[in-house]
Amino acid sequence: MAHESIRIIHDEHSALSAMLRSLGMMVERGPGDEPEGFFDVLRAMLFYIDEFPERLHHPKESDLLFPRVARLAPEVMSTIVQLEKDHAAGESAVRELQHLLLAWELVGESRRAAFDAAAKRYLAFYLEHMRLEETVILPAAQRVLSDADWKELDAAFATNCDPLTGKYPRDPAYDRLFTRIVMRAPAPIGLGKT
Repeated sequence: MAHESIRIIHDEHSALSAMLRSLGMMVERGPGDEPEGFFDVLRAMLFYIDEFPERLHHPKESDLLFPRVARLAPEVMSTIVQLEKDHAAGESAVRELQHLLLAWELVGESRRAAFDAAAKRYLAFYLEHMRLEETVILPAAQRVLSDADWKELDAAFATNCDPLTGKYPRDPAYDRLFTRIVMRAPAPIGLGKT
């Protein structure tokens, strides 16, 4: 049986993965002859990562999903410990990327290499983090959680409503952010040049 919370987690992971891959493509391509737009959309992408996955998605995994799975499937505890360390480091890592991007934008090309290196590490870190959740934690959850657990998880994750998954209406408060990302970022997340 497919549970709504698992579908939501997969959808959010897919949206975030697309965002990360687009960010990586943009960094590889560089600012070219449109530095203002380039830095603008990268700032928007990093803000999205800080705003949605860090503040909505991760807390529900940490507070609701992981404790239940740890209690009933202790064999995955080392993975949960790693994922919790990732969650704890994630917010500061994205904020560091935001700082490094600002340094590159304001100070110039001498700061590009530091951002490039940090962005590559961050993308690899985050993609691996999602892979572990999907290949270790979610299968364990499907094996051990009760209908009551799933009912509570489904209700909690249903409130996330990440508009980049394409399944929810955009929040007017974030309309400008999403429009900026979608119009300027390259595919797979946006309509901009690749």
